[in-house]
Amino acid sequence: MAKIRVLIVDDAVVIRRLLSDSLAGDPDIEVVGAAANGRIALAKIPQVNPDVVTLDVEMPELNGLETLVEIRKTWPKLPVIMFSTLTERGAAATLDALTAGANDYVTKPSTCGSVTIAMQRVRDDLVPKIKQLTGRAIGATAPPPALRTVPPGAAPTTAPVVPLARRAAAPRANAPVEIVAIGVSTGGPNALAELMPHIPGDLPVPIVVVQHMPPLFTRLLAERLDGQSALDVREGVAGAELRPGEVYIAPGGHHMTVVRNGKRVALAVNDDPPENSCRPAVDVLFRSVVAAYGAGTLGVILTGMGQDGLRGCEHVRDAGGQVLAQDEATSVVWGMPGFVARAGLADRVVPLPSIATEIVTRIRSGRASAPFRQAR
Repeated sequence: MAKIRVLIVDDAVVIRRLLSDSLAGDPDIEVVGAAANGRIALAKIPQVNPDVVTLDVEMPELNGLETLVEIRKTWPKLPVIMFSTLTERGAAATLDALTAGANDYVTKPSTCGSVTIAMQRVRDDLVPKIKQLTGRAIGATAPPPALRTVPPGAAPTTAPVVPLARRAAAPRANAPVEIVAIGVSTGGPNALAELMPHIPGDLPVPIVVVQHMPPLFTRLLAERLDGQSALDVREGVAGAELRPGEVYIAPGGHHMTVVRNGKRVALAVNDDPPENSCRPAVDVLFRSVVAAYGAGTLGVILTGMGQDGLRGCEHVRDAGGQVLAQDEATSVVWGMPGFVARAGLADRVVPLPSIATEIVTRIRSGRASAPFRQAR
């Protein structure tokens, strides 16, 4: 099988060398070129015909976002992974790039004084994403299209909803939905930006979210979603009481859980070891939600790499709760939702544009009066 051809675009020669040396250690990957800015990269793409481009965010002449826009005009399906600094400016630019069509991102290793550690960080973070986006990862499907960008407030498109056979689980309690718990990773910022505007602001239950992202990124993501949605969206903080119509996104670098004390349910945050190589982890959040709400849990697994959320959905189903999974056609990577669907844990596998309606319908079905308005 031919190697995965990678073009590295970064204005720092040290970073270009770090990436090249890190990727060269993988037998499935070949670095076919490097460029110091976007203009050089655009000229090299037709020459070296890469399968993946790694793209620095901040560069002279033509920065990463400007380069990405030009790439998408000519190569709309070429996987692009942004390589950004773990700073507020870098995080904001990365979110802009994801909205503009980047497939994923990796943060640059911090200055740690060890090239070996930095190279290992790159291999651990970047190589799996390169393989997943090119269909080379174990269990990967065909390479996904570039991220779709649906303007906030746009009407959802109609698409069939696919029911799946259920695994053996605890008998259904037919309990009303009391909370929505969402797990998402690769492709998540755009998926959430499409989902949240279609959920009404007077939703009678809270929503808790794990999006696999580092610190700074989750706060900026929450701020952006808050501006796009009728819901109140914020980054979760320890002690915050869960309220209807509010969305809490787990802070990057920390696990987020919910804890019940009588009728009051509040957030808790911890630095326990990563699960599924993730912190925050979907499984951690889902377990706590089930402990607090039981059969009143509606779990939703959206696009993402890996299988974080699989065990959490088992807990939801065993408690008599409900599970939705995003379908393959609208997922950037059908890893997380795919594992849930193939395990028979999903009540339905739903296209992304239909998930908001499905959530609202399931909440309303457990409330006779259903006073809250339709999703827009």
